[in-house]
Amino acid sequence: MSARLRKVAVGVAAAGLVMVPLGWGAGYALDAPVAAPSAPASATVAADGEFPQLTPAVARQLDDAVRKVMSEAAVPGVIVSLSAPGKGAYVRSFGVADKATGRSMGTDLNMRIGSVTKTFTVTALLQLVDQGKVGLDDPIGKYVAGVPNGDRITLRELAGMRSGLFNYSEDDGFFKALTSNPRRPFTPQELLGYSFRHPVLFEPNAKFYYCNTNLILLGLVVEKQSGQKLNDYINQKVVVPAGLHHTFFPVAAEFPRPHSQGYTDQTATGKVEDAADWNPSWGWAAGAMISDLGDMKTWARVLATGTLLKPATQAERLKVVDALPGTGYGLGIFNVQGWIGHNGSLPGYQALTVYLPQPKATLVVLLNTDISYEGSEPSTLFGEAITKVVTPDHVFSLPAQPVTGH
Repeated sequence: MSARLRKVAVGVAAAGLVMVPLGWGAGYALDAPVAAPSAPASATVAADGEFPQLTPAVARQLDDAVRKVMSEAAVPGVIVSLSAPGKGAYVRSFGVADKATGRSMGTDLNMRIGSVTKTFTVTALLQLVDQGKVGLDDPIGKYVAGVPNGDRITLRELAGMRSGLFNYSEDDGFFKALTSNPRRPFTPQELLGYSFRHPVLFEPNAKFYYCNTNLILLGLVVEKQSGQKLNDYINQKVVVPAGLHHTFFPVAAEFPRPHSQGYTDQTATGKVEDAADWNPSWGWAAGAMISDLGDMKTWARVLATGTLLKPATQAERLKVVDALPGTGYGLGIFNVQGWIGHNGSLPGYQALTVYLPQPKATLVVLLNTDISYEGSEPSTLFGEAITKVVTPDHVFSLPAQPVTGH
């Protein structure tokens, strides 16, 4: 799930582009040790199907898989972290962070994480559930006025992408406003206005439809019931308790260095541009946040195991409903063939942050383009290629959601 503009591939704010392939050898580095060379290296996956030792031999297979996707999808740069307790760690950077200067991609770079933001917003909401300040089955109209079907759409249906509201990021007027001036700020009320000018698509809870509008509404609920601005609440009550040190919710276009540049074709002309300094306020509660590889590795585990929530509340979050083939969606979280977490896409950037419970494995992929390749998001292609090597019984493959209204 990402945060796309007009092409929604189960996600939040993203775009697509067509890029000239760059040499993936540039900037390639091993930044964390794999298992000791004496570990078995003859087989990719253990005979019993368990998560394999991340030996040098397996690392080479993963290198090849990542490089192949980079070459085919013309991805300038990508960073990857894969690990499981007792199995070693695979941490790599490939390619370039800046096409103009040739600066290498690094595993310490800050990146925009798009719809992974949704997991933070829903965590904030669920904390308020734990505090008795909201109820999952409360209607959104109790907190926000003027929502179509607001007396019947519940907070649970918003978090589970089953509200029936129109996705504001698919509105033609919004697309024109953003691409004509991508550095302008948007308010949550402006974003809702783009959605509410359209009729509802279906009755509440009738089906799954990935929609950024849902998260804007949940962000407003968090603000109203916490008495804090959303960015302040998430930074103070979610990021800090989770032990994250390079993750934050920006209020404008701030982007701490070091960061990668990001390349998109979601532009007024359709030509590829660097979107690093675009204002992510249009994604707000659905896609505005920034993080890095190490923090996303920590967050994958915190999110999937629910350490910031009461066990019963986390259990509600993880009750997934069929969304797309092979994919279930819970409350701001998906389960793709056993991998639990979320993806993200914002103009110029994509992210994948997932956790496989049985081996306690985490996989994080961060890249500096959102340009689709043959209808698939690059983050999905990386996830699929990597998991085919290490967890062939749990291959991450996220199909695209058809766009409604265009």
